[in-house]
Amino acid sequence: MRIQPHLEIPPPRPTFKPHDTESLTMGQTVERYLVFETAGGFCGIAWSAAGITRFQLPTKSAEATERLMHRRSPGAELGVPTPEVADAIAAVKRYFAGEETDFSNVTLDLGDRDAFFLRIYDAARRVGWGRTTTYGTLARELGAGPEAARDVGLAMAQNPVALIIPCHRVLAAGGKLGGFSAPGGADAKARMLVLEGIDLEPPPAAQGSLF
Repeated sequence: MRIQPHLEIPPPRPTFKPHDTESLTMGQTVERYLVFETAGGFCGIAWSAAGITRFQLPTKSAEATERLMHRRSPGAELGVPTPEVADAIAAVKRYFAGEETDFSNVTLDLGDRDAFFLRIYDAARRVGWGRTTTYGTLARELGAGPEAARDVGLAMAQNPVALIIPCHRVLAAGGKLGGFSAPGGADAKARMLVLEGIDLEPPPAAQGSLF
């Protein structure tokens, strides 16, 4: 397994936008969503006027992805992607076809999430294709003590846009896979890393699969 022992993180380049007040109706941000097919299965994406709010990793059926999107973005309505969202969808399709892909410029709308979580997410987005880091390494890079590794793990578990914020590239101590809340669990995480050319030992069996 190739693990970056020390990941140099360049100065932050903000890619998160606050909610666009022009998109607010009765105090809520209007969200749209779409389910689309990739080589890995059926993905879902939701967005507001400010950016992408939710991304669903592949399931085996459009119906399953639709259910997950309604559960996690209950107010979202079916919509036609904006040009930027369409570009993100095309990038996702390239990713699951095995093509090296960079999502670091995709604009996100993460709402009112904790400021430290936003710093964690911004750092994780700079871990590129075919590279990994650990919860502890990210915490140190952010100037926090080892106890903050737990916060990094929690932020990854609550990541609303897995893949775009590449939580699958953030491992536990010792290069262990750690948890993964996507369909397929740790097995899905391993498959994504292998797709990027990272050699891993076979993970423990898990329910479901990504591909």
